[in-house]
Amino acid sequence: MYKIDFDKPISVHFIGIGGISMSGLAKLLISRGFKVSGSDNNVSELTKELENEGALILYGQRAENITENIDLVVFTAAIKEDNPEYAAAVKAGKSLMTRAELLGQIMANYDTAINIAGTHGKTTTSSMVSEILVNAGIDPTISLGGILDSIGGNMRIGNSPVFVTEACEYTNSFLSFNPTIDVILNVEEDHLDFFKDINDIRNSFRLFVEKLPDNGTLIIGSSIDDISYFYQNKKCNVITFGIDDNSTFSAKDLKCDERGNYSYTLVVKGEEAGKISLCIPGTHNVLNSLAAIAVAYTQGVDPDIIKNTLMNFHGSHRRFEIKGSFDGVTVIDDYAHHPSEITATLTGAANFPHQTLWCVFQPHTYTRTKAFLPEFANALSLADKVVLAPIYAARETDTLGISSKNIADLITSAGKTAYYFDTFEEIEKFLQKNCTNGDVLITMGAGNVVEIGENLVKNK
Repeated sequence: MYKIDFDKPISVHFIGIGGISMSGLAKLLISRGFKVSGSDNNVSELTKELENEGALILYGQRAENITENIDLVVFTAAIKEDNPEYAAAVKAGKSLMTRAELLGQIMANYDTAINIAGTHGKTTTSSMVSEILVNAGIDPTISLGGILDSIGGNMRIGNSPVFVTEACEYTNSFLSFNPTIDVILNVEEDHLDFFKDINDIRNSFRLFVEKLPDNGTLIIGSSIDDISYFYQNKKCNVITFGIDDNSTFSAKDLKCDERGNYSYTLVVKGEEAGKISLCIPGTHNVLNSLAAIAVAYTQGVDPDIIKNTLMNFHGSHRRFEIKGSFDGVTVIDDYAHHPSEITATLTGAANFPHQTLWCVFQPHTYTRTKAFLPEFANALSLADKVVLAPIYAARETDTLGISSKNIADLITSAGKTAYYFDTFEEIEKFLQKNCTNGDVLITMGAGNVVEIGENLVKNK
């Protein structure tokens, strides 16, 4: 594999530079004096920011974008061999590197590399950790999978030897990383277009833990099945967290306010360690906060800084983000795209003041929709009324004969209310007509479903 010398900047081209992770890595290289170019299909705020920082952004992916002066080409798992830029780079004999490999090489330059993994909750937990460390004056470098207002985006360039990033299991990306602290929030079935089954996924997380040095630390959710499987052959320090009496970091005396936000008594190694209050809803965020607290303790952060940061943490974009209102209807957007995430979000939303709880869901990929069809229907049934948008294809094409209407049919056959529409325009018109004052509307999914709520708020 090509090895970057970060003291000798080169010219790097990113295929798909507008992606949330790719754009962050591009910013980091620019800050280190690298010459950066990249292509993307559409103009976005992220590509505009990169242009302002000196990157050459090309819209549309074409073979001629791979010029002679480029030393290294970086690409994501979504890029296939027939991509014109990838094919041109191979033909020209350019050095190639995946996004994950680049991220792994970057974090190898830091004494402390905190990798936050899990099927769900990575962005929220990474954002919590980021704000705590920044407020503690640790000055970390941060790479997130979402936009966090407090750091001005998805990337923060720090000056300390501490690096914080999300670690995604898809295509085994995180096996290219070089962590010193691993966080595993949960391990469930997902990305079944790549993994064979849950055992294959568990094995991938075990290999991820094996990347830790012997003096490294694993922070792992105690509710994960047979957690010793992940670290049984490791000498690393193991810290557990959970809502129980046996974890290193645990929560007791949970109380929920009128907006679904929880407070609890923090227990560290069996001893009460003060009260934690959150301003983001759901018990899943109690677990996320416990993981973040565990990370903060490893870095020696003052408990009062942890407490005050979490008390004022409002989440990153697209994580139960209140977008505004129209006709007295509160509009919230959430990134949930897996049945467990939907269940957690809608369970938390049930405590949010409302007359009728609406959920507009856009499934993400055909393979995930087919793999979890009944689970999606069951999870979405926690809302009072469900509206299904067409599947967001992402990296896939429709070869499975699956549709969002299949989910709607399962919900209605169980006696709940669900609707399916072919276009966003139809959905917006339907919601304008049928939502009433006091209702809560959640747009949900990893695609562009957020646009529905934004349009309703904008055009109120």
